[in-house]
Amino acid sequence: MKLRALLFDLDGTLADTDRLHEQAWLEALARHGIKADHHYYQTQISGGLNPEIVRRVLPQLSQAEGERFLAQKEARFRELAARVTPLPGLLELWGWAQERGLKRALVSNAPRENAEHLLERLSLRFDLVVLSEELPLGKPDPLPYRTALQRLGLGPEAALAFEDSPSGVRAAVGAGIPTVALTTGHKARDLEQAGAFLCIPNFTDRRLWDWLKDHDPAMS
Repeated sequence: MKLRALLFDLDGTLADTDRLHEQAWLEALARHGIKADHHYYQTQISGGLNPEIVRRVLPQLSQAEGERFLAQKEARFRELAARVTPLPGLLELWGWAQERGLKRALVSNAPRENAEHLLERLSLRFDLVVLSEELPLGKPDPLPYRTALQRLGLGPEAALAFEDSPSGVRAAVGAGIPTVALTTGHKARDLEQAGAFLCIPNFTDRRLWDWLKDHDPAMS
């Protein structure tokens, strides 16, 4: 089947924001006496859903306290992300997809306020936005990607997903979608083990463009 849609994660995929999330999380956890580091962030936080993370790492907080913690953490992230820029090659890929009439969907665990904040700064407009917080299950469950495919009216073989975390890769692959992983926050071997067929540092990678050339709907 022809390639008809590109599905993107947000943080660490459209822009190198993972380090900003890490900084915001570590600052917030430090206020609760948790001396976390990069390894802690990668293994305990990256790619997860905020409410689940708080319940696991700060079980002493009430629901209201957890919500305040997250609101403060996300406000700090948006402050840090004021000058965020697209990953190299993203705009070229965006134009390539637009010229071919490919649908573009955002599939993210990010809170809506963060997603809107980043998309405004990146000047990107998607045909569809699917956010895990608005579904019964988020990544690593495949439901967000299955929801995107359903709303687009496509089978998984007609889509290509871009992710940056093992949990995100598992979600996309679990929905049957071929998945490319960005190595902005995790090692290639971990992303490959999760199911990514290609790992790239950014969207300028020639291997990605070779794959796109081979699956170019304009050449079918």
